Amino acid sequence: MTGGDAGPADQVVVALDVGGTGMKCALVRPDGVAVSTERHPTHAARGPAAVVDTILDVADGLAAKARADGLTPIAVGIAVPGVVDEARGVAVWSANVGFRDVPLRDLAVARLGLPTALGHDVRVGGLAEARLGAGRGTGQVLFVAIGTGIAAAHVVDGSAATGAHGAAGEIGHILVRPDGPRCGCGRPGCLEAVSSAAAIGRRYAELAGAAATAAEVAERAAAGEPLAGQVWQEAVEALADGLATGQALFDVATIVLGGGLAQAGDRLLIPLRAALHERMTFHREPRLVAAALGDEAGCLGAALLALDAVSVRDHDAVRVGDHLEER
Repeated sequence: MTGGDAGPADQVVVALDVGGTGMKCALVRPDGVAVSTERHPTHAARGPAAVVDTILDVADGLAAKARADGLTPIAVGIAVPGVVDEARGVAVWSANVGFRDVPLRDLAVARLGLPTALGHDVRVGGLAEARLGAGRGTGQVLFVAIGTGIAAAHVVDGSAATGAHGAAGEIGHILVRPDGPRCGCGRPGCLEAVSSAAAIGRRYAELAGAAATAAEVAERAAAGEPLAGQVWQEAVEALADGLATGQALFDVATIVLGGGLAQAGDRLLIPLRAALHERMTFHREPRLVAAALGDEAGCLGAALLALDAVSVRDHDAVRVGDHLEER
């Protein structure tokens, strides 16, 4: 088995959460505890080939660090944005880093000699929140990340659905306002075009003639500014429509909100819970909570995905009586 005779206390997964501007990296134990963390720039402006080189260099460096510290890297987990074919280990498409059909899993295996899993950044974040964070112990979780855009992960008994084409969870492109602002996808009225942090800032700027972040809009709304209150309420109502649609489709026990907008805390959660409650008819109302793992969720989820892949591979090999080969 890859990893030699190392016991669980000595084993770690090399985990990377790749974003458009930077990547969060960690060495994670099988129990989900990060023993070392790093941050590195992605260098997306240099092009997708340079991003791939950076990912592999950083992963290789983390594996070397683990060995130098007396630890044994047993797998690699990589989370990337965009459309991801997890079964083939291919980064199909990403606007943020320019990926087009990049066989990132195979490239990592060839470079590091370790079994590797490739996952979607939001899905692995949802995996971590469902198994280690705010959704722990609830079985069915919808993790919704609200930042520049909006995306979701539906996690059932610890596994995140990928969809037939690797694009499951695009809740940000549910139509909530047919006559609303045009979304980046080209269609008007998507949830992302109304309730994302970027959309809230744009809407306020249009009405007020002055720039503001979503966090500033939330603060001004809480302080009683009417215009900010209007913009914030519009976003909350649209988000409640999107979540109600998600609940009608998935019937989850818990909805976990992550991403930058969730940092508004009760300024978001209290009115959103009320708006979601109003939209429930025969559907069971889900528990609505803020994410617990912060920006560590991506790394932890990437590690969990890699550990799952290693576990399945080892289980299958034992079941059929085959000898595990070093990769």
